[in-house]
Amino acid sequence: MSVLRMVGRPLLASMFVAGGLHSVRRPKELAPIAESVVRPVSDRVGALPERTEQVVRLSGAVQVAAGAMLATGRLPRLSALALAATLVPTTLAGHRFWEEDDPSQRAQQRIHFLKNLSMLGGLLITADDTGAAPSLLWRGRHAARDLRREARLVRRSVRATSRPAAAVAGVRAKLPV
Repeated sequence: MSVLRMVGRPLLASMFVAGGLHSVRRPKELAPIAESVVRPVSDRVGALPERTEQVVRLSGAVQVAAGAMLATGRLPRLSALALAATLVPTTLAGHRFWEEDDPSQRAQQRIHFLKNLSMLGGLLITADDTGAAPSLLWRGRHAARDLRREARLVRRSVRATSRPAAAVAGVRAKLPV
């Protein structure tokens, strides 16, 4: 693992672990803010709990677990996707700058909204990062290319040896037995 990954992953994950712990410990504080996003999502996704506090706590638990996994380098691509999935509704619920009337509050919420979008971008890059190991698609393409090259070599060697063998067989056929 590169030094940048060793340092960058825990830095990216730190905000999610801290925020997730807050959500797990104090879901009642965040439930009123989350209500506007949780209700429509809960109505469409039957697997989510009914109460907003439970959804906030579940989201926080996912953030803590996935954040810890990302920080330690365990399944970093999957954990980055899980964090990204929790970040979208969190951002939409918590930083609705377009609803603010006070210009200073609007500016503050816009900053937090854009900060979350930046973190989402980092998570998406992390989810795509193969850790310097080639992806399965790359491996498959190169394996196919190598097989085609080896097949061409076999075909050439068969052709190269078949001509002299045919010539020898022709000469043997003409010789008396």
